[in-house]
Amino acid sequence: MIKVKKPEKYTNIDSGLTNQEFNEKVSQGLTNIQIKKLSRSIPQILADNIFTLFNFLNLVIAILIAWTGSYRNLFFLGPVLANIIIGSFQQIRSKLTIDKINLVNEQEFSTIRNNEEVKVPIEELVEDDIVILKRGNTIPADGIVRSSNGLQTNESSITGESDTIEKFEDDSVYSGSFAIAGQARVQLTQVGMNSFVSKLSNAVSREKGSDSVLMKIINNIIKILTYTIVPIGLILFFRSFLKNGDVSQSILGTSASVIGMIPEGLVLLTAVALATGAYNLSKKKILVRSLNAIETLARVDTLCLDKTGTITTGKLNVKKISPEKGFSEEFVKQVASTIVEETEETNATAQAIKDLKSAAFKDKVKEVLPFSSETKYSGYIAESGTKYKMGAPEFIIDDPSEETNKRVQEAAEKGFRVIAVLREVDEKQDLLGLIFISDQVRKQAKSTFSYLKNQGIDLKIISGDNPVTVSNVASQAGIDKTDNYIDMSTLPADTDYSELVKKYRVFGRVRPNEKSDLIEAMQKNGLTVGMTGDGVNDVLAMRKSDCSIAIAGESDAAEASADFVLLNRNFDSMIFMLNEGRRVINNVERVASLYLIKTIYSVVLSIVFIFLGSGYPFQPSQLTPVNALTVGIPTFILALEPNYRPPAGRFMRNVMEIALPAAICNIILLLTIQGVGNWANLTYKSTSTMSVFAIGLIGYCALVSISNPLIIRKKVMIGVSMLLFVIAFTYSDKLFGLQSIFDLHFTFIYISIALLSWPLFMFMREVLGRRVFSRINWK
Repeated sequence: MIKVKKPEKYTNIDSGLTNQEFNEKVSQGLTNIQIKKLSRSIPQILADNIFTLFNFLNLVIAILIAWTGSYRNLFFLGPVLANIIIGSFQQIRSKLTIDKINLVNEQEFSTIRNNEEVKVPIEELVEDDIVILKRGNTIPADGIVRSSNGLQTNESSITGESDTIEKFEDDSVYSGSFAIAGQARVQLTQVGMNSFVSKLSNAVSREKGSDSVLMKIINNIIKILTYTIVPIGLILFFRSFLKNGDVSQSILGTSASVIGMIPEGLVLLTAVALATGAYNLSKKKILVRSLNAIETLARVDTLCLDKTGTITTGKLNVKKISPEKGFSEEFVKQVASTIVEETEETNATAQAIKDLKSAAFKDKVKEVLPFSSETKYSGYIAESGTKYKMGAPEFIIDDPSEETNKRVQEAAEKGFRVIAVLREVDEKQDLLGLIFISDQVRKQAKSTFSYLKNQGIDLKIISGDNPVTVSNVASQAGIDKTDNYIDMSTLPADTDYSELVKKYRVFGRVRPNEKSDLIEAMQKNGLTVGMTGDGVNDVLAMRKSDCSIAIAGESDAAEASADFVLLNRNFDSMIFMLNEGRRVINNVERVASLYLIKTIYSVVLSIVFIFLGSGYPFQPSQLTPVNALTVGIPTFILALEPNYRPPAGRFMRNVMEIALPAAICNIILLLTIQGVGNWANLTYKSTSTMSVFAIGLIGYCALVSISNPLIIRKKVMIGVSMLLFVIAFTYSDKLFGLQSIFDLHFTFIYISIALLSWPLFMFMREVLGRRVFSRINWK
């Protein structure tokens, strides 16, 4: 069993630390500094954008080019620097906005200082502080329980076990776990870097460590290129040098080859698109804890909903109290109020009973029975030995009468939450009465769920409430097939959840660990699962899901476990979140092909020219305007376009349908130009200009293809880009080393290339589409 250190001296749990003691702790550095921020620091963002493998390669190439004295070939650093600046700016802007929102949502803990209970931010807690923990709180640091009112914790983030652990006086508690029942006063003994979880490099808020699908694919492409670029570049350099004996010319040709293989903008574009998505979400008061989750949310095909706080507003009201014969309504109120008072519960149900403003039932309390999502009840044991309980009728009434079952069923069908109040004397139960509590369906629920359904997302409701109640409320919210429900409390332990999740839409009376098991079963069935919730009973399921959304304001543990936190408590924000994620994925998939065109043809041409023994057909400076006008600038514009269709899940096919035909066209045209140039004894400057001109035209063919539908702003963008393209090939001899395309000696060749480009590109797309792409399994 893990133990935390005992405090050197016990702080008075009623008075807490004095101001002098607090200041001494701060001066000694014994503060609970946050080890893990929700967003990277500005130096980290700059480092991530500057210190990359490809930037290192670009630096080496720049040094070699500078050594040759051909400084105009350093223009390729312009897009590299622009990428660093744009990427850093977007991500820093996103960070600052998210951090501002996070300050509003920062966790605070009730702490005893100077004989008063005060709210203290997690980072301002110090060693020996007395913290009051309540159900739903995350535990901010390691500590010792000084007094307990039925405290129960879940330490699954530490031990991997989801069992409930009851804590008594002098027991240890650990940061990273959370309270699921009861209350306690805890003296913090190991804070900040000294806490057990911090030493394990873990944090209170779990973050899914894996990359998104998109980043995995891109990283795999980069990994392959990493092992390809250096050897091919070295072989091409020595092959060229041995043939022409010119070191400078060999360096420049090899540099053009290596630079062409590097899709440096693709990684940056993806990072910027995700950062922009986080920024846009933050403006809607949606806290993003993981950038990768933006993409994952867009791929979710099954969304699991908790009823209270998600489908409904979570504002509960007692509509009716139905006492049993022999008991008065006031007596039922008094017992219920006493249970709430003694357990000190703060959840919505407890608040609704508090609002009854009934005097507590005066019977001295011997032992408190705190509410737990596992047992579904709370209560207390009086000194007389009488046990009073309040909770779900199905869980606490041992032998309900037919009349009771009928009343519970009828109330559930009307959408009421039913709470039973009973007493037990010498193992004999007396049902005192039933409390009917109502919850209001969110106003925009119908339109939200209708939109999600139309977008192909399957909705499932997983709740701890009576399945009949849940079904009725879900039906009011416009969710279909809600009569297809199951009471999880009636199932045997060996039930096959994989089949269960296929069959039912509504799951009622679900325990926290069962919620997690249901999510896992859906994932085993090949589904990408999202989970929404607002309570401590949802935490395990949220951690298990692919993407989790918390409604702010109910549970610190739920918010700390979520990928997204809806700070405005507005579930309708799901539509904006879904669309933002889809915009990111679809736009990155759409423009990725433009980056990979040059990667493909550069690799192939390098290998071809190694075998031919000739130098590379152009220099880095000559390709600069082409890369900027056909790839760099257009992709950053297109990446911000609205595009909300469901992701097709065919990244490589979508990319290759454009990139491969375009790359093959470039290879054909460049080899043809080289052949004609050698036959006609054309100069290197002439053939290199023709080569990059052909690359530019094929780039525009690809750009037009991915820009469909060609609305006015896209036509303007492409038109302006092409005008600049013509200017670059007319007046940039000294700047980029390009021969004017209006040289009458070569006009026929340039016209021929222009007329041939589009038909050749479309022909290659047709041939590859029918004969190659249709036969490949791209999964």
